[in-house]
Amino acid sequence: MIKQLFPLFLMLLLSLTAHSAPSGQQLYETHCAVCHGSNGNGGVGVPLALPDFQYGVTDEFLSKTILHGRPGRVMPAFKQLNDSEIKALVKYIRGWAPGKPVTHPTKKISGNIQHGKQLYQQHCASCHGANGEGGIGTGVTFSRPRDLAIIPPALNNSGFLTSASDQVIKAALMNGREGTPMVSYLKQGLTEKDIDDVVSYIRSFEKDPLDKKRKIEAGDKIIEYESPYDLSTTIENIKKAAIGKNYRIIREQTLDHGLVEARKENKKQTIIYFCNFQLLFEALAVDPRVGLFLPCRVTVVEDKGQVKVFATDPRRLSKLFNNNELDKLCTEMYETYESIIEEATL
Repeated sequence: MIKQLFPLFLMLLLSLTAHSAPSGQQLYETHCAVCHGSNGNGGVGVPLALPDFQYGVTDEFLSKTILHGRPGRVMPAFKQLNDSEIKALVKYIRGWAPGKPVTHPTKKISGNIQHGKQLYQQHCASCHGANGEGGIGTGVTFSRPRDLAIIPPALNNSGFLTSASDQVIKAALMNGREGTPMVSYLKQGLTEKDIDDVVSYIRSFEKDPLDKKRKIEAGDKIIEYESPYDLSTTIENIKKAAIGKNYRIIREQTLDHGLVEARKENKKQTIIYFCNFQLLFEALAVDPRVGLFLPCRVTVVEDKGQVKVFATDPRRLSKLFNNNELDKLCTEMYETYESIIEEATL
């Protein structure tokens, strides 16, 4: 009897195991497609299906990139994924580049750091930044020159330095990346020893990577002030203060506009939209996702005779976007909100 049931039990066990195995495609669609594109053709994130990218990096590089991300550089860390999920993701991503995955020697490179620094400034800094901070923007064409397939990555970044071995960096310098501005520096006249020196200089960033200096303070999610004035006066004060800061008033509407019939709108809850178009275009060029909370808006509410003024703290939102350049702009926006609301409620 036991012998007869064993094959059935084995099939059931295998079925359950297969069912519980993570799906790389589902994981990709859930976590990656929104930035890297449904077919890996890029967007906010780099085009993962680019052949020279696929054949230039190892599975370990992809796995560590998923796990650690790029602090301050749009790519978040997915520390909530377990090993089997990350392996499934890597396997799915590799499906866009049939063939044997690339491997590199694990040997560390020891070169002349000072000479590498000179070569870096001469050949690399114009794209990757004088201090390895990377190009500004995302992979979306609105925030990068259209002739670039990707934004040059930040090399002075703890996530990159953890993910990329010396040999992965060397291979990129030796071979270049077709489809991107990254050229082969062997073909540009550098020797293999020169390239070793550049790799050693880039590796020296590990002592104090730039992203460790990221400091953006954010208190409550909402900026809140009480106004000593009535509702209409407070609204007019907000408008005057915004105009005084070189902002243009876009529109004024009730908080529930479009959610209820026009005659049922609550006139004691008002949103004021205003914009500085130079700041708007600058912010969109750094990260188009900032459009989710631009133009600027302040809400004025009267409740039981008390008037309050609210605004979302943009620094809180900036932390979600993992973009150091955006941090600066959101801090500037926060200071503008504070200045406008304080002036309006004095």
